[in-house]
Amino acid sequence: MTRFDAADPTDRRKLYAEGIQAHRERGGGFVTFEVDEASLSEAEGLDLDLGTPWIQFADGTINLDCTDAELEELKGLLSEYPVFKIDELNRPEDVDGVNVRISAKADPNRIGQFLDAVFRRAYGLPEEYRIWIVDL
Repeated sequence: MTRFDAADPTDRRKLYAEGIQAHRERGGGFVTFEVDEASLSEAEGLDLDLGTPWIQFADGTINLDCTDAELEELKGLLSEYPVFKIDELNRPEDVDGVNVRISAKADPNRIGQFLDAVFRRAYGLPEEYRIWIVDL
């Protein structure tokens, strides 16, 4: 991979797919996508109690943390992406959020579309938010 960030919607989806493909080729533990903190000032209604939004992918599983309100948005989004299903919800006692594991048995491009939709709709990020690959 030669680039590790993108802000344009098309470039972001391409970055997600390339990151997932590079992760698969390297056989690493996971790939992590994290929102650039400068993008957060433009987000509407984003609850930052859980920190900067991030999503991990590994072995056909998407992993993320969210609030209860973000989880409801995520559930609505899943109805539009029927190949993705929630496998597990964890609510640690010492944290106010929910850890969500979603099965993602799809090609990297479709997973990239879904990840972009999660960041935009579940987390309420603006159209031109910047994403970084922070771990590959």
